[in-house]
Amino acid sequence: MSHAFRSLLGDPDFRRGAREMRSLAAGIGAWGLVTGVAMVKGGLSVPLAALMTLLVYAGSAQLAALPLLAAGAPMWVIWAAGFCVNLRFVIYSARWRAVFAPLPRRYRLLLGYLAVDLSLIGFQRAYPADEHGPSRAPGQLPYFLGGSLLLWVAWQVPSLIGIALANVIPDSWGLGFAGTLAMLGITYSLLSDRSTWVVAGVAGTAAVVAFALPLKLNIIVAIVAAVAAGLLIEQAQTAARRLQRSP
Repeated sequence: MSHAFRSLLGDPDFRRGAREMRSLAAGIGAWGLVTGVAMVKGGLSVPLAALMTLLVYAGSAQLAALPLLAAGAPMWVIWAAGFCVNLRFVIYSARWRAVFAPLPRRYRLLLGYLAVDLSLIGFQRAYPADEHGPSRAPGQLPYFLGGSLLLWVAWQVPSLIGIALANVIPDSWGLGFAGTLAMLGITYSLLSDRSTWVVAGVAGTAAVVAFALPLKLNIIVAIVAAVAAGLLIEQAQTAARRLQRSP
């Protein structure tokens, strides 16, 4: 173990990030297990499923791609689905840019790989933005790494277990329903203000309205609708703050 890594593990901000994400690890692990099982039962070989979970590391994109792969959809359709599902990270990267932009590109690529929805939420709670947006502060990088690495392990280990045991786990166990309940619990804990409730309502409504679409494309519709709603709300809040500051 290198000296730099030992120093990182002992950093108080690194430990704080891991500690504050620890309460979400069980739900993430349950969803990772379900996704691992679903990939193999959806037709992927065990090595390919393991490669996908390690390289893609995006449960929503993995699940969106599965029915398309099973249906033999063209590659561009699969790529487009993954792009739409992960479009929200464009918004996330704008939030993180002020903090991590000075880092070398190789480090930013690693941080981008580790970044997930819960990483941003935890980071925003620990380092809330002011009226000028997010700003740099001591301890932000180790805090981000502590929480993100904990979530990465909490996802990958159960996902790989699900991949390895998918062929011996019976469907009667109802893991899909258990994983859905786990994600609902996590989602509910993140609905902290009116804006998040509105975005969640828009996403749920869009998913139900578009339920008849083939290949589970209603999931993509819901995500696009939620991203659009989030952008509109953020623009409206920014405009309102400017009006309040104007004489």
